Amino acid sequence: MTATASSLRARIHALLHFTEPSDAGRRWRALHLAVLGIGLFAVILLSTDDLPPDARNALRYAIWAVAILFFIEYLVRLWTAPEASRYGEISATMARLHWAVSLPGLVGLLATVPVFMWLAGYRIVGSDAASIFCVLWILKLGLHAPALGTLSHVISNERAPIASVLILFFILLVIAATGAHLLERERQPDAFGSLPNALWWAVVTLTTTGYGDVVPLTAGGRMVGSVLMISGITVLAIMTGVLATGFAQEERRREYLRVWEQVARVPIFAALGVVTLSEIVGKLRTRYYPSRIIIVRRGDPGDSMFFISSGEVEVRLPSGGTVRLGEGAFFGEMALLERQPRSATVATTRPTTLLVLYASDFYEIASHIPALAEAVENESKRRREENVDRTSSETKR
Repeated sequence: MTATASSLRARIHALLHFTEPSDAGRRWRALHLAVLGIGLFAVILLSTDDLPPDARNALRYAIWAVAILFFIEYLVRLWTAPEASRYGEISATMARLHWAVSLPGLVGLLATVPVFMWLAGYRIVGSDAASIFCVLWILKLGLHAPALGTLSHVISNERAPIASVLILFFILLVIAATGAHLLERERQPDAFGSLPNALWWAVVTLTTTGYGDVVPLTAGGRMVGSVLMISGITVLAIMTGVLATGFAQEERRREYLRVWEQVARVPIFAALGVVTLSEIVGKLRTRYYPSRIIIVRRGDPGDSMFFISSGEVEVRLPSGGTVRLGEGAFFGEMALLERQPRSATVATTRPTTLLVLYASDFYEIASHIPALAEAVENESKRRREENVDRTSSETKR
C-alpha cells in the first residue's frame, strides 16, 4: 500500500471515530445521527396503515437509501480498521477480522442486513419489516454513547456488591411470593393459586411498580405486601448507591488519566517530574473548544489561567494586533497574578484542548512548587514588557 493511501486511511479512520473532537468529526456524527433518525422515523411511519400510497413509497425509498448508506459506512470502517491503535501489532487482514467480530463491527453488520434482504428480493410491504429494521438500526445509537464503555467497567468493578444486591432481591422475591401464595390462595386462586402467579405479584410489588391488577385481600397478605414494598425501596436504593459510587470512581479515574495525558504535553509541566505532576493533575481541569470560539473576553475576571495541550489560540490585543499561541504555551497568567480583569480577548483558531488552573489552586500549587510559579511569573513579565514595546512602537508610527 502506498504512503498516500495509508495516510488517507488514517485520516478517514480518525474522522469516523465517535469521539473525534474536530469540526469534521462533529459534522460526521451529526450527519450519522440525522441519517439514523430519518431511517427510524421512516420505519415507524411505515408501520401505520392509513398512509397514502405515494407516502408509503417515499418511506420505502428512504429506508433503502439509509440501508445503503450504512452498508457503505460498514465497508469504509472495515477498510480503515487496521489504523486502530489496538491492532498495531497484527496484519491488516487480521485487524479487519478482529474488528468485524467486535461489538461495533457486529452492530454495523446488523445495520446492513436490510441491504442483503433487498438483494435477495425482499420487499417492504408493511409493518412486518418495520420492527426488524428498528431493532437493527437502534443498536447503532449506542455507539454514540461513550458512557456505555464506562458502564461495562463499572459493572465489572462492582460485580461483587451488585451480585449481593441481586441475591438479596431474589431472596425477598421468593419469600414474599411463597408467603402470599400460602395466605391468599384460598381467596384468590387465580392470582395466588400457584407460585409463578405469586411471583408475578412479588416482582411488581418489589420493584414498586404496582399495577394494581393483583391486590392481597387478607390481613396477612397485606402485611407481606407492605414489608415487600418497603424492602423494594431499600434494595433499589442500595443498587442505585452502588452504581452511582462506581460511576463516580470510574469517571474520576478516567478524568485523571485524561488530564495526565494532556499535562504531559505541556513542557512547563513535563520538566517538573512525576511526583510533582501527580499533584498538579488533581488541580487542573480539561476543556475542549472547537475552532473560532472565544475562550475569555477582555474585561472578564482574571480568576484562572490556561495551558494549551493541543491546538492554537489567538490573543486579540487592545491595540488591535494579534498573537498566536500554540501547543505548550499558556495565557491568562497576567490577570491571575495581578488580580485584575482580562486585558485581551482570546479565541481558538482550530479545535483546542486547554488545561484550566483556577486562582485558588494556582496559589496552593505555587506554595509547594516554586519552580512552576517562577516560570509563570517570568513569562508574565516577558509578555508585559513585550506589550509595552509593541504599544510604544505603534505610538511612534
